[in-house]
Amino acid sequence: MKEIVFDITQETGGGFSAEALGYDIFTQAESWEELRDNIREATMGYFYDNPVNAMIRLHFSRNEVFALT
Repeated sequence: MKEIVFDITQETGGGFSAEALGYDIFTQAESWEELRDNIREATMGYFYDNPVNAMIRLHFSRNEVFALT
């Protein structure tokens, strides 16, 4: 079974974006639940001509910048 890892980023204006590591699969959504559905749909679409048995791993990273005053 393949493992496909998605790097998830929370967007500044709201919502999330996802990018598969090692594959040209990208998607975005306003909520976490919608993002999971979109990732499933985008991955199935990417492999439409050659179905794959895969496990999806979501890696959520958060960048935060703040000033020390």
